[in-house]
Amino acid sequence: MDIIVPDTSVIIQGKLYEMIKEGKLKDFKIVIPIAVLDELQAQASKHRVEGFIGLRELKSLREECDKRGIEIAYEGERPSLEDIKLARSGRIDALIRDVAKKKKGILVTSDFVQALVAEAEGVKTLYSEREVKKEGLSFEKYFTENTLSLHFKEGVKPMAKRGKPGKFELVTLREEPCSVDELENIIKEIMDAVRVRRDGFVELSREGASVLQLGPYRIAIARPPFSDGLELTIIKPIIKLTLEDYHFSEKLMERLKKGAEGILIAGPPGSGKSTLASSMAEFYRNLGKVVKTLESPRDLQVKEEITQYSPLEGDFEKTADILLLVRPDYTVFDEIRKTKDFKVFADLRLAGVGMIGVVHSSNPIDAIQRFIGRVELGMIPHIIDTVIFIAEGEVKKIYELKLVVKVPTGMVEADLARPVVEVRDFESKNLEYEIYSFGEENVIVPISGKEEKDTIKRLAEQRLKDILSNYDPNLEVDIVNEKLAVVRVEPKVIPRIIGREGRIIREIEGKLGLNLRIEPRAYRGKSLEFWYDEKGRDIVLGFEPSLKGQRVNIFVDGKFLLSAKVSKGGKVKLSKTSEEGKELLQALLEKKEVEITL
Repeated sequence: MDIIVPDTSVIIQGKLYEMIKEGKLKDFKIVIPIAVLDELQAQASKHRVEGFIGLRELKSLREECDKRGIEIAYEGERPSLEDIKLARSGRIDALIRDVAKKKKGILVTSDFVQALVAEAEGVKTLYSEREVKKEGLSFEKYFTENTLSLHFKEGVKPMAKRGKPGKFELVTLREEPCSVDELENIIKEIMDAVRVRRDGFVELSREGASVLQLGPYRIAIARPPFSDGLELTIIKPIIKLTLEDYHFSEKLMERLKKGAEGILIAGPPGSGKSTLASSMAEFYRNLGKVVKTLESPRDLQVKEEITQYSPLEGDFEKTADILLLVRPDYTVFDEIRKTKDFKVFADLRLAGVGMIGVVHSSNPIDAIQRFIGRVELGMIPHIIDTVIFIAEGEVKKIYELKLVVKVPTGMVEADLARPVVEVRDFESKNLEYEIYSFGEENVIVPISGKEEKDTIKRLAEQRLKDILSNYDPNLEVDIVNEKLAVVRVEPKVIPRIIGREGRIIREIEGKLGLNLRIEPRAYRGKSLEFWYDEKGRDIVLGFEPSLKGQRVNIFVDGKFLLSAKVSKGGKVKLSKTSEEGKELLQALLEKKEVEITL
């Protein structure tokens, strides 16, 4: 009677079970090395897919042997801690071969290296290369032209996202819920294909979670206790575009060709970031540049000329060390998540490599904010010069970054100048955000919009009142623009504010960074009746003749406009071309509240 000694590989692949069920083996008994059982148990305890598949196959194998009256036993030594640590070096495989030698049995394996070593040691070996289904996998029948992803979970109806990035709907594929056995069979089929296909990779394997890449498919597997049930998610890109499809302006295309070397592509999940990153990789490749990618998993759809790198020994820093020796012109870093990833991106960019990074964010400024605290503030514009925000498959916003030394918007004192990162809209050049250090914190201050401008104006008014209230506690301040402010005070304090030969007011202007116009504060005396007329280029205000030689104050909607002296003819003339004249005429025509008092 022959003694069959299977190793871990043939158990996981289910080949021995198939041979027994098909009656290809006769007059034999099975001896399973304890090292096989312990190795599968260890993998399953770490919630790895291979462990669960192998234990399920062992259970099926025992049931089939009991049904056919085939003897099955467990023998051999248990692996020591050192054996487990050296498992990748072949120590567990050596324990399995020792059982085959001791029992003078036939080693059955699907591992080509194990078969070669066993034959070299004189062990009878049956190498069973399993026929693996490489194409037409069972899950592929659910994919249509507009299917973005499949979602399977035990006890839940299978679902699919269909549509296009940013505009999709979740549809039910069938009414019957998924069973654990069904999902395990799909997972086993995928695992077998990953082992034998050149475009198949195990990108991540952790306790309870695995991420695989099989051709265009990104496959995520989750098991309890990491998840509350067995779950399988399969994602496939459905669109491949070129930069021309995004209809970028000529100005932006010129910047991408010659000026942009630190590019961030930002957007929410499923918005089309990776599709745009793939398009940019091929755009630079077509310009004759050497392009590489850093990905985990490697799912960018790019041409063969573009090499896709994964984390070397699980660490992108080690990959970056190799990448610098390869000397690429541009590198696409897909999915920057951890602090280490941001630092790798920054190091490569500062080393002179053109970088295109992909980050998750709900708005474009958040993408920049994720770098704050991870790199020095002043280095951010040297690392990132262009931010492209994409949502629903379309580019919604483009920012450019620049470092300047200036007084931040809203501050008025010249000694508050500091390095400021300006974030401007690329097309309009409008300043939308400023990033700078304020105390011990780095802050992002929005600049655009009426509300923000009103806030800045109030801050400037308050600062002026703080400085000048010693002269007149009841002074009035009007910020005309970012360079001019009008201050109205008691007439008697005006000489004190101006100082001898204007010395005091010059000092105040230098401190605030504003030009000041000092005027006497208007008083609301008796309200006067008046009439007005337009004569040529003037507006003429008429009063009772008894008011000749008196000074009057003119208010529009309760706001002081100007003071004027009534002529001998009882009139006040204002030029329509003056700022005050324009404002008064507009107020009169629009029937706003115009009040004139002594």
